[in-house]
Amino acid sequence: MLPEVGPFRFGTQMATRTLAKRAHDPVHGDRLRYSAALILQAGKQFYSLTMPTDVLAKCCYVTSRDKDPEQGFQRTLDKKRAQDIARYIDTQEGTIPGSIILSAQPQAQLKLIGGGKTIEFSFQPKSFLVLDGQHRVYGFSLAESALRVPVVIYSGLTPTEEARLFIDINTKQRQVPNELLLDIKQLAEREDDRDALLREIFDLFSEEPSSSLMGLMSSAARQKGKISRVTFNLAFKTVLPVFNTPTAHSIFSVTNAYVAAFIDALAELGLQDRITSPTIFRAIMDTFPEVARISAAQHGKSFTKAKFSAVINPIVQGLTVGKFEKNAKTVKDMSAMFAKSIAKDFSI
Repeated sequence: MLPEVGPFRFGTQMATRTLAKRAHDPVHGDRLRYSAALILQAGKQFYSLTMPTDVLAKCCYVTSRDKDPEQGFQRTLDKKRAQDIARYIDTQEGTIPGSIILSAQPQAQLKLIGGGKTIEFSFQPKSFLVLDGQHRVYGFSLAESALRVPVVIYSGLTPTEEARLFIDINTKQRQVPNELLLDIKQLAEREDDRDALLREIFDLFSEEPSSSLMGLMSSAARQKGKISRVTFNLAFKTVLPVFNTPTAHSIFSVTNAYVAAFIDALAELGLQDRITSPTIFRAIMDTFPEVARISAAQHGKSFTKAKFSAVINPIVQGLTVGKFEKNAKTVKDMSAMFAKSIAKDFSI
């Protein structure tokens, strides 16, 4: 069950922390102190410090549009994502270097003491509103281990300023593209067997002189007119199960012939450049298992471009540019159009 709007308090996880406890756990109303650095930017002040994750989870809250349509602005929390963070902390000895960004609320009674080097606040369920890092804080509450993490605390923000800061954080501070993350997985030694296989196939399509997609692949970034790793991996989800003993070269050999045949068929409509459209490419690869089945039934399991063309050409011959573009808006519609053409033109 997803948490209600309010502090991060989920079950009894907090009682099972493996981190050594303080002399006493804080209770509501306690005044807590942490060393902090005051930073001034653009007329706003905030503090940079570190805090224990179990303290964070007990004095932070979020608001969402679902729970508070008038004042809420954050997204609904995803428990699975939070559980992944908890596992990362507990079983993978993960580190969380990115700062959790908070806005001190009036009940926190936040003030600077100790010659300007320490902050003090009242420990309450809603001392701080989470502006960035909601899922990390939720994950902290589910983890069995506790750790200290970087925190930035804004002070004196109005609700309007909090909403504007939330927008700035989520639009101007972009995360690393998924394409780049996939591209460096091997370097980080985070690939499983499937990741490694997909990477090798992608690289063959990128580098082999015989590749039907030579010059049309983009490995580390999304580029217009090119197929990214993210699109490629999604497209090949339905392809890999077709091969009993898959190797990168065997899959490349067969699917390269298939893609080449499809590009030729699209060229009859002047649409060969659409092969790099994520929607079109994924729909074409969704159709691969059925086309391969028909080709094998007609010609045996010796796959060539000519044999694939014999199956694909009748599918495309009944199309018009208008009909193609009408169905090119979603993978589902395009796949359904291809499947319908196959069912109409072929029987086994």
